[in-house]
Amino acid sequence: MKVAITGLTACSGCQLTLLNCEDELPELLGLCELVYFPLAESGNVLDAQFDAAIVEGAVSTPKDLELLFSLRNAARVLVAYGTCALFGGVAAMNNTISCRRDLLQTVFGDAVQLPESFAPAPLANYVSVDAAVTGCPPEKQEIMELVAALAAGTLPPARCYPVCTECRSRENLCLLLEKRELCLGPVVQGGCNARCPATGIVCEGCRGPVREANVAQELELLLERGFGREEVERRMSRFKPGWNYGQRR
Repeated sequence: MKVAITGLTACSGCQLTLLNCEDELPELLGLCELVYFPLAESGNVLDAQFDAAIVEGAVSTPKDLELLFSLRNAARVLVAYGTCALFGGVAAMNNTISCRRDLLQTVFGDAVQLPESFAPAPLANYVSVDAAVTGCPPEKQEIMELVAALAAGTLPPARCYPVCTECRSRENLCLLLEKRELCLGPVVQGGCNARCPATGIVCEGCRGPVREANVAQELELLLERGFGREEVERRMSRFKPGWNYGQRR
């Protein structure tokens, strides 16, 4: 199986997590041939057809878009890899600011020529996506599931349960109901084994929304517990801009 792995506008953390699967790498490399992986190997040239393209990051520049189209045309299966690729992620946090030039000047100062850039968006805004692995970054076992599924000619399993389900299975103290903290576990996709709540840290939503999340009810619950609407919306938009919050109060 020929595989391409690369990133667009992102921190490269999702790709690094794959490289950090040190014990599993020999098995992974036994299942696939990496024909394009710039982060791990220099001198890569994108000039071949391959079975799967695993793409990290949001689309925010013309160069991103050009690379994404090339990958989509060359790959039988395109995988949105990580929260940014799937939902826009942290890169899209400030998409509500209408003047992107102001954001660019904040980063680059009074440069003579600012880089061309547009509001970061998920891959599916531009091309068809065949499979997705969420997370910031994804969990190691999800990477293994992805490669194994692709090698078998299928797609990885989709998780359709919230972080709360994993919290209950681990018998964690509920940070939202019992400690009255701003936890997003009820509406965030599981798969992390409730990594943060298990250590007493609230779920920040880095895995994006679970399918059919009842966002309006979660918002109502948080408002009833005294959290400000602006604070809740800001927290929920950190990794997934554009949540449907329901009727305003």
